[in-house]
Amino acid sequence: MQPHATLPGLLEAYRNGEISREEVVSRIEGMRIEQLGDFARLDLGRAARCGVPEVILAEGKEAGQLAEIVVRTVAAQGRCIVTRVTPEQAGEVMKRCREEGYRAEYREIPRALVAYRSPPPAKNGGVVAILTAGTADLPAAEEARVIAEEMGCTVLTAYDVGAAGIHRLFPALKAVLGAHVFIVAAGREGTLPAVVAGLVDRPVIGLPVSSGYGYMGEGRAALASMLQSCSVLAVVNIDAGFTAGAFAARIATMAGAR
Repeated sequence: MQPHATLPGLLEAYRNGEISREEVVSRIEGMRIEQLGDFARLDLGRAARCGVPEVILAEGKEAGQLAEIVVRTVAAQGRCIVTRVTPEQAGEVMKRCREEGYRAEYREIPRALVAYRSPPPAKNGGVVAILTAGTADLPAAEEARVIAEEMGCTVLTAYDVGAAGIHRLFPALKAVLGAHVFIVAAGREGTLPAVVAGLVDRPVIGLPVSSGYGYMGEGRAALASMLQSCSVLAVVNIDAGFTAGAFAARIATMAGAR
């Protein structure tokens, strides 16, 4: 979608017959911004504008302000996703949600929280597979899973199938071959995404994870390895589960709609 720079320009285009009423509604929806005190501007039109819901990053936010952002977002949109949530923040958000009559689910492994007053989105036919090299890669992988599911995709998983025991990969991969796109999370030397990309005929997204240690630890070696892959894959930043999940969901959604 390509919104006009100004609302008058949008209305002028509609009056001239250049765009339909439905397109006007969609573009106005995509412009929605709600001021919240002096600490936040809620981008309520993000999902309509670019197909990815507004996701709140909890990191660095005061718990009370975060809770206010969440309940206002739920009031406006029906659902709200929050990432990188501490237990303290989760407690405050869940308390405020109960007071407002909303529900909230905190998922400890990915440190993600979903608050809602409306049901999850209907399945759109998109299928995302998420693989991890090791169990330590689950936090980033599960963050990607939360995002992809909230965007209407079915998620298949195969965890702890890394290159240190490569014989584990093949039966696990066989079970998820029906996916439209693969997210592959790995730390240490980050080998697994390149291996998977050399075995499947679908897009592969490498998700480097900060689970490694030693020389170029904390995900740096994994990121460098994925960027240097001779197999064809896209790569997101270290621990960027949200980005991997959203990107995969957009690909899968387009494939599922065919």
